[in-house]
Amino acid sequence: MSEAPTSPTLRREDAALLRGEACFGQDLKLPHALHLAFVRSPQAHAHILHMDTASALQMPGVNAVLTATDLGQHWMPSINPLLPLLHDVQFGLLAQDTVSYVGQVVAVVVAQTSQQARHAAAQVQLSLRPETVTCDFDAQNPITTQTQHHHGELPQHAPSASVHLHVPRLTAMPMEPRACSASWHDDTQRMTLWLGTQTPSRAQADAAHVLGIDVAQVHVICPDVGGAFGARASVSPEDLLVALSARHMRTTVRWTSSRSEDFLAGMQGRGAQLNGQLWLDAQGRLQGLAAQLHFTLGAWLPYSGVVPLRNAARILPGPYDLHQLRIDGVATRANTAPVNIYRGAGRPEAALLMETLMDIAARQHGIDPVDLRFKNLISEQAMPFTTANGEVLDSGHYAQALRLACEHFDYKHERTEQHKRRAQGEWVGIGVAMYIEPCGQGWEAARVTLHGDGRVTVASGSPAQGQGHVTTYARIAADSLACDVNQVEVLMGDSQTCPVGIGALASRSTAIAGSAIMQACARARDQEQLGAAYPITVEERFTAQEAWSYGCVMLRLHLDADTGKPTIERLVWVDDAGHVVQPKLAHGQLIGGAAQGLGQAFMEQLIYDDQGQLVTGSLMDYAIPRASDIPDIEIVSMHTPSPLNLLGAKGVGEAGCIGIPAALMNAARDALSPIGEPTLEFPLTSEQLWRAMHIHNPKEKS
Repeated sequence: MSEAPTSPTLRREDAALLRGEACFGQDLKLPHALHLAFVRSPQAHAHILHMDTASALQMPGVNAVLTATDLGQHWMPSINPLLPLLHDVQFGLLAQDTVSYVGQVVAVVVAQTSQQARHAAAQVQLSLRPETVTCDFDAQNPITTQTQHHHGELPQHAPSASVHLHVPRLTAMPMEPRACSASWHDDTQRMTLWLGTQTPSRAQADAAHVLGIDVAQVHVICPDVGGAFGARASVSPEDLLVALSARHMRTTVRWTSSRSEDFLAGMQGRGAQLNGQLWLDAQGRLQGLAAQLHFTLGAWLPYSGVVPLRNAARILPGPYDLHQLRIDGVATRANTAPVNIYRGAGRPEAALLMETLMDIAARQHGIDPVDLRFKNLISEQAMPFTTANGEVLDSGHYAQALRLACEHFDYKHERTEQHKRRAQGEWVGIGVAMYIEPCGQGWEAARVTLHGDGRVTVASGSPAQGQGHVTTYARIAADSLACDVNQVEVLMGDSQTCPVGIGALASRSTAIAGSAIMQACARARDQEQLGAAYPITVEERFTAQEAWSYGCVMLRLHLDADTGKPTIERLVWVDDAGHVVQPKLAHGQLIGGAAQGLGQAFMEQLIYDDQGQLVTGSLMDYAIPRASDIPDIEIVSMHTPSPLNLLGAKGVGEAGCIGIPAALMNAARDALSPIGEPTLEFPLTSEQLWRAMHIHNPKEKS
């Protein structure tokens, strides 16, 4: 995608978006393209006895019904081996003998229009013999991968706090459902693939592999993407089937998912059971942490499928100086849709478990939860700090973040007012949560061209899905070259005009891709000063270790005594993302993450029944936040630069999904603390909170 210089605005991207001139997947003009629809399994686990396509083939406009017999047997790409796999995870693009989840593709219908393709797909008859269905976290599910971090000796006495937390699955809910188009050029044996993806270079390699051609023969173009959140970091079976179908039909084909298909078969997020035990000594010092983490993977593994478990395990115990750990994590598959990384990817689970334990332990010991945190935070003087898990926290002042939150929230006064309101019968809780956020590592590429007339072209391997990368990358280049930002053109998301890159995920784009741009600009400027002829083109890779951002969320939550409805009355949030290139864009990222964090905490959950059928398969059943659900958020920014990249930047995009759910859980538990420690799970619905107040309240029963 190319963005030519425009008049100065906050974001260069906005003008086209606001005028309706953007090009999303459905906006592509592809004359004479055929349309695809997928025949999907209606059962979660079954043996395929027979498939009858005769009726579908006779319907108007239908060109073909393609099965594995037509397209051949192909497999999903290998995954990122960040954790060891204990058994084979190979998964076919098309089901042949067995289906493993509701929504799995068993055939591809090709027709003249999308409506004709969908109608014909509904006419394909499947004869299935049901098999035993395994659900998420079933005891009989074999462990697919596992991780352990055992350091030091845990105390022998009973823990100060114990908790069990269930984190339900979520769906990413981008503006536009998935869309993929492909054009096969028979004369050159080349493929053009239009795909909304966070990782165009990896998608290019995956498509080439499944087609059995060289990577250079696949041209990937990433149109505008209205949000991705990790759900578009990996190719799906449908994406690769679009490519295979285009070659089989020797033409151009296109597919746009419906919202219902995305619910049913798109890559989902979260899905974990967390158990933890925390030990304190008499002075309130942390003595030990034990955690048992169980993540679900679904029927097949996307490229980053093991990342949430790995992250949650390695991030614990968060920002605290604690070296006695026993963390055991497993991930198991089930007859459900796949689970991928989703905004935070294990970071929210780690913060939720640790921060909930901290609050419970504080109440058990009669210690103020803020004081308990101050006693145990890693000090600024200890930075860089190597955790018991071997992670290196590069920089930060965690106590200062907590101190600033207390000052802006007026914590002592808020506690005084809380006691007054409780005395009047109100249910009011104050929630505190600290968090740390690893922000990606490895390399990213940039290509910079100086044209000699003042114009500069920057091409990055890290595309955008709404974050404003064109604006940010242009600013980085302009500052590096001391030129007019309006003279900088930014190219992204096109494998023919951009260098190979890792992509936009894990809050890594500004820190690593931005540093690659800086590095390329510096080298181009050096060549210019040495008298090199124009145009001067330089391509650079920048490699970085992980920078760690952090922050503190502090909020007041009111629970309605009659309905249980939770209302956030005040929310203060201190975040340190290091050096921030575009403060307003960073602010927008924080607010967007906060909205998704609030959604997880209050209303979002995907539910399967015991037969693997998705119960919450539409927006009639799955609630997401509206503007009216988002409270005023007081954001205070700290800026502790990271020494690990040229910009000193840290991640910002995932922070809202990490700190806010944990703070809301603690606020709800604090509000209910006069009646003990009731079990609470996400989402914190009005019904659950009302039941905790009235049905599980021993004072009311007496």
